[in-house]
Amino acid sequence: MSQQSNSNLRIGMTFMASIFFIFGFITNFNIAMKDQVQLAFDLKTLYPGWENFFAQLVNGVFFFAYFCFSFVCGMIIKKIGYKNGVIAGLLLVAIGSYLFFPAVSVLSYPLFLGAIFVMATGVVFLQTAANPYVAALGPQETAPARLNLTQALNGVATTIAPYLAGILVLAPAVLALKNGASAQEAADFVKMPFVIIGSIVVLIAIGILFIKLPEIKGDETVANMSALKKPQVWLGAIGIFCYVGAEVGTASQISSYLTELLNMAKDEAVKLTAIYWGGQMIGRFFGSVLLGTLSKNLKYKYSLYILIFAFFVGWFIFSAGVTDGQFVFDSKPIYGFIFFGIAAINFLLMLLGKGIANVSLGIFGATNMLLVLAGFLLPPQIGMWCLLSVGFFNSIMFPNIFSLSVNDLDPSEMPVASGIINTLIVGGAVVPVLMGALSDSVGIKAALFLPVICFAYITFFALKGSKIR
Repeated sequence: MSQQSNSNLRIGMTFMASIFFIFGFITNFNIAMKDQVQLAFDLKTLYPGWENFFAQLVNGVFFFAYFCFSFVCGMIIKKIGYKNGVIAGLLLVAIGSYLFFPAVSVLSYPLFLGAIFVMATGVVFLQTAANPYVAALGPQETAPARLNLTQALNGVATTIAPYLAGILVLAPAVLALKNGASAQEAADFVKMPFVIIGSIVVLIAIGILFIKLPEIKGDETVANMSALKKPQVWLGAIGIFCYVGAEVGTASQISSYLTELLNMAKDEAVKLTAIYWGGQMIGRFFGSVLLGTLSKNLKYKYSLYILIFAFFVGWFIFSAGVTDGQFVFDSKPIYGFIFFGIAAINFLLMLLGKGIANVSLGIFGATNMLLVLAGFLLPPQIGMWCLLSVGFFNSIMFPNIFSLSVNDLDPSEMPVASGIINTLIVGGAVVPVLMGALSDSVGIKAALFLPVICFAYITFFALKGSKIR
């Protein structure tokens, strides 16, 4: 590879890493808002017996935007280019963020959901442009490693987001309500984070306008809709439906699982959801190293660094928090060692996959089936750790499913294929809402059966459905 090509790769990867961080943070901040929304809009009073279902609409509306616009976004990006597609996405994210202010000011839940939908449409543009760009920015055989690296940085954002939501938004809101504040006053804690997000995103969009990105060119003789004829694209799209549905559904049920079955405080439960996303982040760092082309010695060296980092992630998340509106740090290194131990198992199972994308995906799909079943069948004290561990083995799923789905495609086919695949991210709307309904009518444990079905399909796709026909 020439020096110029290396330079282009670095510019493109740096740019995309920042975009993955942005939409990872926004997506997970919205997922974590489920509990804040229940408090702010008093859904228990508005919809008695159905508060979990209506709270899950925060996720449902967000991911429904993928169903509505992903294919359209793919076609638009094919016309206007990746860079303009990203700028359009960032501006829509900013508009949606600013709409939260009036929605919370008048305590209008429909307007609040509308703001989420606008913001999510912007994220659809970002997602539809980012994944195929990273996949096409180098050799196909190393695409899983590149996608795992950018998704790892996405994982940093998804770990930070629920943690900040728990300690900076939910905890002060809960404290305000305990001190006699009205629902309106408690809801005000939701406004400012979105105003800040919108302002930062506008500044980034302006900056990107002046950045020159490396161009990705494909075979101009390839038909626009030829990607529609590739079976692995469609089977992979179903895999993305199952993955995102299981990922979001499991994550959004963890706080309810902890509060209802273990009587944990709501803000503490939301904070511990960061363990789930932290595991996903660690697993993606492993994936970027072990699925790449580094020498064996370098792979082991970097993996050791990741394991040490895992210890500090687990230690910090369990030790830091907010009590009565004040930040506190109660050192609990034992949880750092537990997190380290789960990370080590994650590393060993990824080694078992021998750096082969579909084999690693199949192993992780089967592992998550067993972990969610354990959360369903075992006592909550053990089931809690099983569910929190699911994030580790979610880690490589999205990048590996995506890279296997677009394998053997020409770069010119990528935007349309990405549009198809991202449309099925609507699984993040369907599965969590169904899980919310099951939680209300049958119970939280019963709702966990849906992710088991999803992970079973992912295992099938990895071992059979991803083969090129």
